[in-house]
Order: sequence, then structure tokens, then C-alpha cells
Amino acid sequence: MGADISHRKVQALNRHAKGRRLLEDAAAVTGWKCLLSSISLKIPSALCQLGPFRNTRRMIKDKCSQPPVHLWASPSSEAIFLDLPLSHFITVFLPEFPHRSLPRQECFQVLGCIAKGYYGPILKVRDLQNEKTCALKVLPKSEILKHGVVEQSKEEVIIQRQVRHPFLHDLLDCWQTQQHLFIMCEYCSMGDLYTYWTIVGHFGEDCVRVFAAELGLALGFLHDIGIIHRDIKMENILLNDKGHLRLTDFGLSRRLERGCKAFTICGTMQYMAPEVLSGGPYNHSADWWSLGILFFSLATGKFPVPPEPDHSSMLQMVRKSKYDMPKTFSSQLSLLLNELLCKNPSHRLHNLHRLKQQPFFRAMSFDVELLQKVPMNFIMELKNKQGLADQRQHLDHFQNFDLDLHLADLPNPDHSIPQY
Repeated sequence: MGADISHRKVQALNRHAKGRRLLEDAAAVTGWKCLLSSISLKIPSALCQLGPFRNTRRMIKDKCSQPPVHLWASPSSEAIFLDLPLSHFITVFLPEFPHRSLPRQECFQVLGCIAKGYYGPILKVRDLQNEKTCALKVLPKSEILKHGVVEQSKEEVIIQRQVRHPFLHDLLDCWQTQQHLFIMCEYCSMGDLYTYWTIVGHFGEDCVRVFAAELGLALGFLHDIGIIHRDIKMENILLNDKGHLRLTDFGLSRRLERGCKAFTICGTMQYMAPEVLSGGPYNHSADWWSLGILFFSLATGKFPVPPEPDHSSMLQMVRKSKYDMPKTFSSQLSLLLNELLCKNPSHRLHNLHRLKQQPFFRAMSFDVELLQKVPMNFIMELKNKQGLADQRQHLDHFQNFDLDLHLADLPNPDHSIPQY
């Protein structure tokens, strides 16, 4: 009898201990959710049971004598979390980036800085093993979490792995270290289209025609595989050594199947379609509006509608504007732009087939191989005439990367890094 009572007491104590552990685990997960939601990061429910979260609870319990259930309500709990190494949980959210402790530190030589991106620099590096020059985007994990762009970073590499097209920017590799994400892409030696546009003022129709055909092919390919770009602009169009374009920056892109709608207001204000500015619903045809804005700007040297400080004001201006075509345009170019800049997305030119049928492209080949074989002499001559050289920047402030890339001897020019 006494043995039975003792056995029941042991069972009750075990159940009590198990229940306490479950409460502590629940409190730990709740704490992670509170912290990460404060930086706009959501945890999928399936991940809440993964080891890193349970281990983290134990790590914090060791640091604090109070039970975990009280820790989550503490005003200083966020500071405790921020003291933890990001590597303990960042890999869970970004498995697309293989983890390398000190990857390829003997294989790369930093040649300069191409641009200062939103979240980190884009470097020009030399792959010493393959004897190839590449562009390397460096993203501090702290900035990724601070701005809540984990999903955006994931989508960027997921989409770029899926797409292979002559007029799209190629992803070569990506990885993560203790403190940074790295995205390595092909290097485009001629820079971006925006730079040439600001120098020359505007392009002739023959040049616009080639750019329009190449961008149309790139956009048609993306839409056929269910991807909407959402940030088509001159700054996101790079030029290779023959002056042909590469559409880049898939940070705002997302998978959107035919017939589906999107509602997120995103992109660059002056290029955004009216249905995007209003908060949707919108679909792939919004990209074709952006293409129309780009062609208009290339041909005239200015945007059809001046920028406004916010989406609401910009939407009002876009709705009021008549988008009249300059008299200097050929009738074929005016027709094309009227088709692209149609405010009703259901009536807008919204696919590659309709683009090819436009009179503006009469006698124009859309064969990818043929387009690439013809050098863009106007761009080549413009680069030589202006003396546009590779942009380089003194890299003292980039030497704290946890990836010990070898720095080449770099000049320290007076010009600053462009903001992209």
C-alpha cells in the first residue's frame, strides 16, 4: 500500500515536472515570437519546435536566475536576445544560404566597390580560382533583421537560382558566415543604364528599340515561369561588355502564377503602375507599365510625371496625367507607349506576344542569339568618349567583414559611391 502511494507520488511529480517544462518551452517560443515580430520577422509554427529555439531557452536560463516565464515580460528581454550570436538562429530562417565559417578567404581579391546598396556594399572581386571578375553583395545580418527583410533576402536568391536567361543577371553563388550574407553574381563591366542616360540626356529610337526588345524578352521569360519583378527601372539594368542589358535586383520579386493577384505597395515611385500605388489588386501587367515609363524616359530624357513625396500624391498625379506623347516621337513609338501606359491593366499591353506585334519592331528580330551578336556601338562609343572607368573606393571601412577577403592595392578617387 505504502509502495503504491509512493509510486503515485513519483508519477505526480514527474507529470508536474513535465508540465513545468512544457510551460517553459511555450514561454520560450512566445518570447522568440515577441522579439522577432518586433523586427517584422514571423516564425513559421513548424519551426517553433526546432532545436535552436529550445537550446536558446536553456542558454538564457543559464544567464538569468529568474524562471523563463518572467523573463519574457521583462523590459530588458530584447537586449538579452540581441546579445546572442545571430548564427544560432539565422540559419533556420535562411537555409538557402549555405553556412561557411571562413569560406574561400584565399580565393577572392577585392578590387573595389561597385555601389553602396540599401543594406550593404556591392564589391567588385576577383575569383582567383576561376580567374573571373564577379560582383559580390555583402549583407550584414544585423541589417537584414533590423529592416525585417529576411523573406526578401530569401526570395532574391530563390528566384535567381530559378532563372537563366541571356538578358537576366546571373547568380553565381551565395553563402552566409557568422555575421554576413553574401550573394555573388556576374560582373557587368559597363555599369548601369541610368548612368549613361544621365550623361547623354536621351537615346535615339534605334537604341530604344534594341533595349525594348531585350527587356521584353527578359520580362516575358519571367512572367512565363510565374515571377513578377516589381522594380523595373534604369538603375536595375546593367550592361555587359558589348553594351547588352542584364535585368537585375530581384529583391522585390515574387512568385505570382497567372490569374493570381498581389496587393503589396512596393517598387520605385515613378515607375509604379496606378494599381500598385492604390494597393492592388495587381498582376504581371504592372511590370509592363514600368517598362512603358522606362522607354518614355529613355526617349525623352525625363519622366512623364514628376516624383511625389508619397504614394497617395503620386497616385493622384498618375490618374490626372494624360501621358501625351511628344511630337518628336515616331507614330510607331507613340503607339507602343500608349499601349504600355494604359491605366486600365486589363487593356494594357501585357505580354511578349503583343509586344512583338507592335509596328515599332517591324523588321526587328527577337532572336536572342542574333541580338547578342550585334554590339551596341552607341554605348561603347559613349563609354570611351566619357572616359567611364570602373568605379573604385577606398575600402578601409569594409575591412571588418568576418570573411577575410584579400584587399588589392586600390586608388582612392575623389568621386563617391553612387547610391542604388
